[in-house]
Amino acid sequence: MECPHLSSSVCIAPDSAKFPNGSPSSWCCSVCRSNKSPWVCLTCSSVHCGRYVNGHAKKHYEDAQIPLTNHKKSERQEKAQHTVCMDCSSYSTYCSAFTADRHRKRKLLENSSLNSKLLKVNGSTTAVCATGLRNLGNTCFMNAILQSLSNIEQFCCYFKELPAVELRNGKTAGRRTYHTRSQGDSNVSLVEEFRKTLCALWQGSQTAFSPESLFYVVWKIMPNFRGYQQQDAHEFMRYLLDHLHLELQGGFNGISRSSILQENSTLSASNKCCINGASTVVTAIFGGILQNEVNCLICGTESRKFDPFLDLSLDIPSQFRNKRSKNQENGPTCSLRDCLRSFTDLEELDETELYMCHKCKKKQKSTKKFWIQKLPKVLCLHLKRFHWTAYLRNKVDTYVEFPLRGLDMKCYLLEPENSGPENCLYDLAAVVVHHGSGVGSGHYTAYATHEGRWFHFNDSTVTLTDEDTVVKAKAYILFYVERQAKAGSDKL
Repeated sequence: MECPHLSSSVCIAPDSAKFPNGSPSSWCCSVCRSNKSPWVCLTCSSVHCGRYVNGHAKKHYEDAQIPLTNHKKSERQEKAQHTVCMDCSSYSTYCSAFTADRHRKRKLLENSSLNSKLLKVNGSTTAVCATGLRNLGNTCFMNAILQSLSNIEQFCCYFKELPAVELRNGKTAGRRTYHTRSQGDSNVSLVEEFRKTLCALWQGSQTAFSPESLFYVVWKIMPNFRGYQQQDAHEFMRYLLDHLHLELQGGFNGISRSSILQENSTLSASNKCCINGASTVVTAIFGGILQNEVNCLICGTESRKFDPFLDLSLDIPSQFRNKRSKNQENGPTCSLRDCLRSFTDLEELDETELYMCHKCKKKQKSTKKFWIQKLPKVLCLHLKRFHWTAYLRNKVDTYVEFPLRGLDMKCYLLEPENSGPENCLYDLAAVVVHHGSGVGSGHYTAYATHEGRWFHFNDSTVTLTDEDTVVKAKAYILFYVERQAKAGSDKL
């Protein structure tokens, strides 16, 4: 199943002999003189910068669409032909007219579907309070992660309660402004755009929200995600959480937002997990600690190492990989517990992973075992569905059974006797699903629970669903929230 929002790009073979004024690498924008991401108009050969620089290529197209009332029809048609441009880095062509037409069609579809976002509750008709996210061109990987995070209450509420960032910049000093594409990197705040996106998702709007400003910031600070090709949702989630963590540590415009966590939360110091410096809301909620034990098989020397984590990546055991649906009869069904057991079981390292034993003073055969030393408040489990072969990255399409409630993690703890029964139980909050055959293609959607009801988030479309549908999904990323003890527990 291919993503329904593919960008309109066609690769063409470059012919350097036909390039005017030298090779594309020497071109620069005719407006701002930037040599970053040059685009050439295939109608008039003018060169402008791309959208994540200052957006002059897009402005060139928009200016060309202004009606000319005092010219002949043929001249107006020629003027309106500045729709196709070429990315001089990848030699791919893009049609702006196709994109604009797609936005108009999407708007009509959204307006026509307003009445469908109603549901029956106790005999009365109410509106679905969830808001969808527009697909900006293969951005379903980002939308699925954003919708999942927006339904993790502790995490979402923290950002929504943050004060808005004031970007003070010359003429606008003294009043609140937000960045534009012509401003520099110093005026970009991932935390601020993430906050605004979360605030927009549960305001009951019937129209899908466009995360364009957030995606622009992602392009600015995460170069791996520039462009409109399909990306890995798990990789995006890790980059997003890491950059949110770093920005919260450093503050913005001289104000440390980490101090807000210390002032406004009742999170005890023992529950904080520091990754790359001071604790933030990211590590306070998603942070856990693993103990890695390695034993030399020659002399018996044991080595222990503590590693902080924000999520756990679990292999799907090979004996289950032929079963692709819950009701398929051939063989037992793989469960999430099987994946967790495979992660924590004692493993003998192969010849390519020999352990450097400090007692033997050389690399030796050894065994490895993981224990969870500290569980996080939100346990994020990533099922490793994509594996590299000699030339391709194939998908493991095995169905993995997972519980909606009561995931018990006590048996994986290093010291289970020190944890109460409630502190080891987790309930499912959200699931990210990949539909399709490969990481570079397909489509991402998400299921999440909000106020006791399950929703399916498919870009701009949000539908009410049920638990039976959720448990049949082939999960890629699972978000489990710690079940709160009835009394005596720390709360964020």
